[in-house]
Amino acid sequence: MSTAPVYAPAASASSSRANLSIAAVIFALFVLAALFGAERKDITQGFDEVAHASYVAAIQDTGQASPDLDRMRMLDPRTFRFTDRPNYLNHPPAFYDLLAWLGPKLEGHPQALLVDRLIDVVIAALGLAALLGLGLAAGFARNEFYAYAVPLACIPVLAPLAGSINNDNLAFFGGALATLGVWQLAASERAGWLAPALIGVVVAAWAKATGLVLTGTMVSAAVAYLIWRRRWRWPWTVAVAVAFLAAAAPYVVFTMHYGSPAPDTPALAAMLKHDARALGLADVPRRSFPEYLGYFVVAFISGWMPALHPRGVINNAMLVIPAAALVCAAVGMALSLRRLWARRETALDVVVVAGAAALALTLVLHVRHSYADYLATGWPMEAYPRYYLPLVAVVPLAGLSLVNAVGSPRWRTALLAFLIAGPIVFRLLGAPLG
Repeated sequence: MSTAPVYAPAASASSSRANLSIAAVIFALFVLAALFGAERKDITQGFDEVAHASYVAAIQDTGQASPDLDRMRMLDPRTFRFTDRPNYLNHPPAFYDLLAWLGPKLEGHPQALLVDRLIDVVIAALGLAALLGLGLAAGFARNEFYAYAVPLACIPVLAPLAGSINNDNLAFFGGALATLGVWQLAASERAGWLAPALIGVVVAAWAKATGLVLTGTMVSAAVAYLIWRRRWRWPWTVAVAVAFLAAAAPYVVFTMHYGSPAPDTPALAAMLKHDARALGLADVPRRSFPEYLGYFVVAFISGWMPALHPRGVINNAMLVIPAAALVCAAVGMALSLRRLWARRETALDVVVVAGAAALALTLVLHVRHSYADYLATGWPMEAYPRYYLPLVAVVPLAGLSLVNAVGSPRWRTALLAFLIAGPIVFRLLGAPLG
C-alpha cells in the first residue's frame, strides 16, 4: 500500500472543469499581457534590461560561451552599439547563451530585441503553465484553486518581467518545474517526478545564484523528508548527486576564475557607489543592522509593486494586503510544520515546509549580502521580491495550509475571500497612476 500523503478531498468533476477553465483564462491573459509588454516596453525602464541584452550581445560578439565578466561592455540603449561602460552583471552565462543562439544578432540592431523578448515570454509562460498544472493535479476544490491561482495571476512584476530580457524568467521556470516535481513526488510513489524536480534545480541554478539556493534547498528538504518517512529509494541518490553537481558547476567555475561563486565585479561595485553618491547617500552615517532590517522589510513589501511615480495614500494603504498575505502564509507554514512533525501531513504540507526552508535560507543570505553592500557603498535598495519568484507558489500554498486549519465555515469563507480578492484589489489600486 502507498504511504504517500495525498492532498485533501478531491475536487468534484464540475470543480475540475471550472479549475481548468480559469487556468486557461489566467494563462491566456498572462501571455497577452507579456506580449503587449514585449512590444511596448522601454528598454531603459526597469529590470536592468540593457545590461542583460548587453550580456547576450557580448556572447554574440566574442563567440565565447562564457565571456570574461570584467571585460563585458554595455550597449547604448538607442543605437545598440557597444559603449565604453562596463557591464555589471555577474550571472552564469547559460541563459544568455540560449538567447545568443536562438535570437538574432543584437549589436547594432535594436529591432532584434523583440525576438529575444518573445523567447523570454515563452520561458515564463512555461513556468506559469507548470504552476497552474500543479494546482490542477492537486485536486483543489474550486475556491481553493482560485485562492492558489489568482495570486499567481496578479503578481505585479511577472508579466512585465516576462516581456523583458531577464534571467529571472529562466529562474522562475526552473523553480516552477522543481515545485511541481516536489509536489507530485510527495503525493505519489512515482519515481518519474524526481526528474522534473532535479531538472528544475539545474535550470534555476544556471539562471542565477538565488535560483540555486531556492530550488536546491527545497529539493534537499523534500529528499530529507522522504528519507525520514522511509519512502526514499536509494538508487535515486545517484541522480540527485549528478543534478546537484551540474547545478553547482557554473559557480565552481566562477570561484576558480573570480574567487567567489557570486563575484562582485568592479563594474557592479562602481555602479552601487555611483548611485549612492547620486542620491546623496554615500557619506550618510550607516544604519545599524536592526535599523537596516526594518528598512529592508518595508522596502521588500513595497517592492512587490514597483512604482515609477510617488505613491499616494491609497497606494500605500494597499500595501497592507501583501503584508497580511505574508502573515497568513507564515501561519500556514507553521501549521504545516506542526502537521509534518505529528505525521499528519499531506503533499501540501511537504511542499510548504520545504519551500519555507528554502525561502528562509535565501532571505537570510539576501539580507546579509545586501547589508554588506550597504556598508561598503551606502546603496540600500536591494530588497527585490522578484528574486523569490522561483518559489512564489509556496506563498499561496501556505495560505491554503491555513485555510485547512480553520474549522468555522464562516471564517474559512472569509479567509478564502481575502486570499482571492486581496491580490486583485492590490493589483488594481497598489500602483500610482502615471
